[in-house]
Amino acid sequence: MPASTKVGSVTRQRYEELVDRDRKLVLDESKIQFKVGDDALEIEPLRQHGGSHPSTDEEACGVRQTLEMFAEDVGLSYSQVRIYRYTAGKWPAEHRAEGVPFEIHRILEKLEDRFERILKPPRHPRDGRLQWTGDAAKRQVGWQVDTPKTVQEKVEAIHDLASDEQVAVRVATDFLRRPAVAFRAAGDDTARHLFNKAQSHRAVQAEKNAEAPVPGQENPVAPAVRAIDRTLEFLDLVGACHKFVSSTSRLVPLVRDRDLSEDAREVIGHNLSRVRAACDWVGHAVSTGETDTDEELARLLRGE
Repeated sequence: MPASTKVGSVTRQRYEELVDRDRKLVLDESKIQFKVGDDALEIEPLRQHGGSHPSTDEEACGVRQTLEMFAEDVGLSYSQVRIYRYTAGKWPAEHRAEGVPFEIHRILEKLEDRFERILKPPRHPRDGRLQWTGDAAKRQVGWQVDTPKTVQEKVEAIHDLASDEQVAVRVATDFLRRPAVAFRAAGDDTARHLFNKAQSHRAVQAEKNAEAPVPGQENPVAPAVRAIDRTLEFLDLVGACHKFVSSTSRLVPLVRDRDLSEDAREVIGHNLSRVRAACDWVGHAVSTGETDTDEELARLLRGE
């Protein structure tokens, strides 16, 4: 990258200077965090059970009370001292990686092979350097990253944001309004089955709740439900077109070099008339929104 290229509002050179300076500050802070953790360990050694965080047994032993007093006297919160103490206990001084921030040690502390793993940093995706980042460490332990990169990480982030049911309904509805997304979703057998099941369930509920709604009031998720209904109808219609094209693509080549009888040609011709009429009807309905059929079309669609 050219030296004159700017990063934000500063030159690339100034950016590198700030990074170098602040990286040293982060490492200085890491030394302080480990030192506070070591001192807290000296005051109250860890009482671990099965490799988990210090258990509630510590409270019975007065550990929390002591650590709260220590935190108050040094000007930190109890939660900070508790984290520093536990991480320091999981990383004896001889196993702490030089030049790696405290936060990376904290994230990796649950790994059984953490002492070996921390010495093998992954390559940074931006410049290829071997370097630990917060997200790189979180990937090692299976945590959700702050900046999703892969498809799976982005999906997990969306799931996390859409954990609320109303948010999930809104997101699903918005996504299904995108024809390409709706078409691909229709190819998932489980999703299609659940859509159909939901439709049936809603129909039953509608019959049970036949009383008239209060004027001026509407269920807050009603617009989203109506949108899903429209999407399901769209998926069914697209699916029907796809099934017809797929079937004809497979079957038409099979009649090659076959001598069909007059009756067979007549039957196929009659059904082709029905197909043409149905296609014209679909095109008219999509273009105008009108779905009415006259008697002649109705008879033809019925096969009469």
